[in-house]
Amino acid sequence: MKHHKAGRTLGRKKGQRTALLRSLARSLVLQERITTTVARAKELRPFVEQLVTRSKKGDIASRRFIASRLGSAPDAVKKLHDTYAERYASRAGGYTRIVKLGPVGKRQVDSAVIEFVK
Repeated sequence: MKHHKAGRTLGRKKGQRTALLRSLARSLVLQERITTTVARAKELRPFVEQLVTRSKKGDIASRRFIASRLGSAPDAVKKLHDTYAERYASRAGGYTRIVKLGPVGKRQVDSAVIEFVK
């Protein structure tokens, strides 16, 4: 039974799920906008927003925390601290937006765009 089990499994084991979230988070931080499925976007949103909130502190502990969560991608850590921390300094959350995309062709495609709010 699935009592008190929060979060989606995304059809993967824990290690694979962690790797997927890290990869999506790195891509989102570096490209500022990615297209993925709705379920992945909804799982990615709190993961990335915690990183942005943590980067607003600007100390070395937050840099190390973010590096550990992103799998030590130095360019993504630098962009989080330099760009996003300054952009969202006066904002108290809600850094990302999920926009669902409509059907494409004959198939109902479950896709969405997740992007940073300007």
